[in-house]
Amino acid sequence: MESIRYSPCAACEVRDRAVCSVLQPRELERLNSIVTEVWLNPGQILFHQEDPADSVFNVTRGHIRLLKLLADGRRQVTGFLYPGDFLGLAYGTHYACSAEAIDKVTLCRFPRGKLEAFFEEFPQLEKRLLQIASNELVAAQDQMVLLGRKSAVEKVATFLINFSRHAERRGEGGTELHLPMTRADIGDYLGLSTETTSRTLTQLTKDGLIEIPTPPRIVLRQKDMLEEIAEGEAGP
Repeated sequence: MESIRYSPCAACEVRDRAVCSVLQPRELERLNSIVTEVWLNPGQILFHQEDPADSVFNVTRGHIRLLKLLADGRRQVTGFLYPGDFLGLAYGTHYACSAEAIDKVTLCRFPRGKLEAFFEEFPQLEKRLLQIASNELVAAQDQMVLLGRKSAVEKVATFLINFSRHAERRGEGGTELHLPMTRADIGDYLGLSTETTSRTLTQLTKDGLIEIPTPPRIVLRQKDMLEEIAEGEAGP
């Protein structure tokens, strides 16, 4: 992991979606004084589960997978992070999961203690972080439903639709997707085996709902139908 003192935040590509979006230009200059930029190569670890939670991060480019390691050595992918997403919030003193780069990743790193010291001066920043924490709670509840109640095809359709919505928020098209996650990643996230994940994607392709010209590219041919499947309103 490499890091350097960060350049001015105002030019950031994800400025409108990042935690610092609530700050004015002069306030950004203050925040910039404590920020460093971090680069990760694919597969590189940002932090391990149970490492001291001494920094928080904002993803500015690339994708991160969050991993929870079980006692028997198995892993559970608990989430994927996209440009603009914030990570490293910890209620205790240690990170609850590991964070690993899927592709080439760039992040802003904020020392936790220095960031917390900013809250008295910039209460809107603390409010924004509370909003992020609330959104994470909602996402965790949705994940419980996904793992516990949905069929394999509903799980895969939900994943594709959610990824599409993230792409749309970044100003990209929501039908032609660049999916950097492996089938194993997706399966570990959805509670499916790699074989079941691959088989379900093949079935969606045969049904004309998606097209996979060359991985990692996936085209959503019938997005409306995928949304219905994700909501349990239709079968493929």
